[in-house]
Amino acid sequence: MKKMPELLCPAGSMEALKSALHFGADAVYGGMKRFGLRAFAGNFDEAQLRQAVALCHAAGKRFYLTMNVFPFDDQLDDFVETARIAHGIGVDAAIVSDLGAVVTLREQVPGLALHVSTQASTVNTAAVKHYQQLGCTRVILARETSIARMQAMIASLDGVEIEAFVHGAACMAYSGRCLLSTALTGRSGNQGECAQPCRWQYHVVEEKRPGEFLPVCEDDNGTYIFSAKDLCLMPVLPQLVEAGVASLKIEGRMKTEYYVGTVTAAYRRALDLYAESPAAFEAALPSLMQELACASHRDSDTGFALSQPENPGGAEGFHQEREYIARAIADSGAGEAARFLLKNRFYAGDALELLTPQGVRPVTAMPFLREKTGEVVDTLGVGGEIIAMRTDCDVHAGDLLRGEVRNHRR
Repeated sequence: MKKMPELLCPAGSMEALKSALHFGADAVYGGMKRFGLRAFAGNFDEAQLRQAVALCHAAGKRFYLTMNVFPFDDQLDDFVETARIAHGIGVDAAIVSDLGAVVTLREQVPGLALHVSTQASTVNTAAVKHYQQLGCTRVILARETSIARMQAMIASLDGVEIEAFVHGAACMAYSGRCLLSTALTGRSGNQGECAQPCRWQYHVVEEKRPGEFLPVCEDDNGTYIFSAKDLCLMPVLPQLVEAGVASLKIEGRMKTEYYVGTVTAAYRRALDLYAESPAAFEAALPSLMQELACASHRDSDTGFALSQPENPGGAEGFHQEREYIARAIADSGAGEAARFLLKNRFYAGDALELLTPQGVRPVTAMPFLREKTGEVVDTLGVGGEIIAMRTDCDVHAGDLLRGEVRNHRR
């Protein structure tokens, strides 16, 4: 049996980290308050990082710290000190992009394992071997690398792991190396502050017709002329496993715990089914794709995994098939009142679903107790309150309740 790859999931907040662990991640990646390429994620301060690493290690999982900015000379001292603190806390590796950062960390924090970020745009074996000689233990390939090329590369390598993105947002620039945000907003994508101007809608202005804006049209909804489709490699998961990819990475450090839990659960189930048999995976593939559609996403394709991706143009924006209703905050048995942290309104009588690590359970919404006031109500529109509702199935802390889409685009 082919060794199954690690499932690596995003942890932009403590809630997302717990959701990833609950639904089957083998490892998570997240950033501290500086030096990661998601400056506007929740991220972790030193105390929170200590807690995050402890949670992962207690569960037998790993935590990788994103330090993949391109640091300037005047940032390097703080960069190294941050890495030294993280190493002392016990992170399992630091993810870095810059060659100077690799060399400096290897010299000054020698015990810290280093993974080379996708931002380094690595697409060939010679580069991987060079990073290996510098002491890096893993290289995350550029998203522009096809599975066939990954497989040929892995066959010629020894002692260094290859990681690949399998799901989430993609950038219209090569490995995310884009200056558009810096030029238009002064927020550098290479410092973690991208404003995503590739997602904006654009018009053309002809020189002799000032003030006359001509839309750049692809269809009735308009177009985002730079905006790449999301990446979804679920349909080609067997090829990635057989190619020998060591780690499958889900993008999404700006995403909610509901997104992280939904996507993690689907890929965990997919990998477990493929380990059982390829036929089991193929039989479940349609339902796995339906599960991925339950979380907010753009239209997706397989990117460069098989050939060239489809033409960009996510004009319809985000959509999803289920809405996040609540998160279970305590264990309870069937027939008991389960305690939930409310996220979105629902009504008694609604047909809901409980997402658990073992699968999806149907739940009929019942009148529930509003713990803050002690009243029993049929609906409540105040997110963040704790409610107690009887369910006909076991509920465990971390399970996610979802239902009809009322507040988001389908």
